[in-house]
Amino acid sequence: MQSSLRLHSLQRTGVAVCDSRVPVGRERSKSPSHIALTRNWQSGIRRVFAAMGVEVGGYTETDPVRETKSLCADLCKHFYGLGWVSGTGGSITIKAHDPSVPVGEQLIVMAPSGVQKERMLPEDMYVMSPDGSVLSSPSPKPSPHRPPKCSECGPLFLKAYTMRNAGAVIHSHGLESALATMINPTATEFRITHMEMIKGIAGHGYYDELVVPIIENSAREYELTDALAEAIAAYPKSTAVLVRNHGIYIWGDSWIQAKTQAECYHYLFEAALKLHQLGLDPADPKHGPLRAVGERGTEAASAENGKKYPKVVVLDIEGTTTPISFVYEVLFPYVKERAASHLLSTYTSTETQDDIKLLRKQVKQSLIVLIQEDLDNGVPGATPVPPADAPKEEVVSALEGNILAMIEADRKITALKELQGHIWRVGFEKGELQGALYDDVPVALAEWHKMGTKTYIYSSGSREAQRLLFGNTKHGDLRRYLCGYFDTTTGPKREARSYAEICLSVGVDSPSDVLFATDVLAEAVAAKEAGVNAVLMLRPGNAPLPADHGFQTARTLDEL
Repeated sequence: MQSSLRLHSLQRTGVAVCDSRVPVGRERSKSPSHIALTRNWQSGIRRVFAAMGVEVGGYTETDPVRETKSLCADLCKHFYGLGWVSGTGGSITIKAHDPSVPVGEQLIVMAPSGVQKERMLPEDMYVMSPDGSVLSSPSPKPSPHRPPKCSECGPLFLKAYTMRNAGAVIHSHGLESALATMINPTATEFRITHMEMIKGIAGHGYYDELVVPIIENSAREYELTDALAEAIAAYPKSTAVLVRNHGIYIWGDSWIQAKTQAECYHYLFEAALKLHQLGLDPADPKHGPLRAVGERGTEAASAENGKKYPKVVVLDIEGTTTPISFVYEVLFPYVKERAASHLLSTYTSTETQDDIKLLRKQVKQSLIVLIQEDLDNGVPGATPVPPADAPKEEVVSALEGNILAMIEADRKITALKELQGHIWRVGFEKGELQGALYDDVPVALAEWHKMGTKTYIYSSGSREAQRLLFGNTKHGDLRRYLCGYFDTTTGPKREARSYAEICLSVGVDSPSDVLFATDVLAEAVAAKEAGVNAVLMLRPGNAPLPADHGFQTARTLDEL
């Protein structure tokens, strides 16, 4: 059976029945030559399996396939109760999970089109190869049932599978998903922030702004394929695409993640609709009063007092909002002194184990060259990390050496920044640490917030560390003025693609609507390459800049 499951590569030579080039569900439109080719291919596959002593029926009725067919039927009943697949609309598809087979090669189970979803049975499901070729079709039922046909969503489902390596895709006709696209008939995105259920969407947290692309509807489902593919490509962080006046496509690594996200998306759509009914803005971190469609708060404020305010400001921390000396003389030494004790005292916790796994992974993969450089250059403490089954004292000792070496070399590494954030959290909670900011920072943040400018932070420090810094200052909790946080999980700060991703996340019409302030020339250059306006900060203690850097400079945030 293992060899039969490995024959997915053979299926790719077949005729893709559920393909964007063939209107799925319109079998009667196929030419005689197309039908003959399909039959010949299916016959060939059967001969291959026969030569191996494997029945095609057995190939498509393995335990993973049977379980997935039952799961699809159960979920269709559940989704019907939620109003997601009523009137025969909506659908679901799930990969038949087999740990011995890569996700991209697993068989696809898909619900049929035009049937009563709440009455479906496991035997009503289609089984397909990874490229959408139908391997097993449901048997026809007597009148008044229609003949079975593959879902018209098929080509769109396949895009999520191939472009995102999804394990399951859900297509919902839930009313809230359709109405969410009508809030602003000209909008190409749905946006909401500072809602707890955003945490249920992969890659998002409470402070993030959730952005879901909206594509225009068409008379036939398969005609949406290209638009959906373009949206998936344009929004790499998104796990869903809305279809105006229609519904939504949602995918996940597994059926559990897809279902969880679908529930969160529908909750957030309903929340946005109710906020709008109350005259409140879902995309405003404070959910303040709505502005008229097309109204620019910053432009209105500029006209009011003659001062021009940027629409979006993205701030670096070190050397921009916070003295470099605070980072190197307070924060880094705090971690150095407590790294070993923190790891030992919390060694069995899930958080610390995750930190250790991430550190070990990055040392083995992306950091192996850097660690070797440190070893070659004689950097104290640089050492290979023992395996996971080694005594914890040995693991912690090696990790401490690498952590100290990384801090000494000022490595901008996600694994290190995550651990630093966890150690700093303890310091802030105990009152041993307090965020240090230049005096002009809280004044500027408050003014920008008042005038409608959205302000974000982009730092190599983890998002948790950023929130701790701005949430614990002598000026009080300043997080109320911030719309979100970006760290190295968005991308390296010296690469243009990171700033392009930020522009997509903050929802500007053009990258030029964003102003980025930093003290690092290489970061300003990367931001400029992405079309973002960059300003270099001339703070005390910052590194000197070359005379011909070519960027605007500022000594305080008020000058921005």
